[in-house]
Amino acid sequence: MNPSEPSDAGLIALAQDFREALRLTIYLVRRLDADGELSAAQLSTLKMLLDDGVRVGEIARNLGVKVPSATEQIIKLERAGLARRDADPDDSRAVRVTLTGEGRTAVEHANARRNAVMAGILASLSDGDRAALDAALPVFGKINAALHA
Repeated sequence: MNPSEPSDAGLIALAQDFREALRLTIYLVRRLDADGELSAAQLSTLKMLLDDGVRVGEIARNLGVKVPSATEQIIKLERAGLARRDADPDDSRAVRVTLTGEGRTAVEHANARRNAVMAGILASLSDGDRAALDAALPVFGKINAALHA
């Protein structure tokens, strides 16, 4: 066993259960907007661009695909008028992908639809379950930060 890997069987079991719950949740969340105009991958890509845009390589890493696949996705978004590619101001050899106004509006509408569906699901939970979920959100933030580091 690698020394950096935990050996606690309970921790390994928790990790497995957590990953499986996340996997299923991701599938379900992707279906929340199945009737929307954007695919889950397109929406994920657009959401990455919300701030100042992102380099193509970073988009590929975040999507878990190779750069040519990410580029193909970006070209589709660009043709739809939702994103644009510009020279990266920090590195003229690189390309930064940014949202257009239409892209920002598309993300806002998709978020609103998904939030409404999820709110309906959360409304079916007990007050205690909703409180437990709310209390767990900071833990998700810590996990995300650790994965991002």
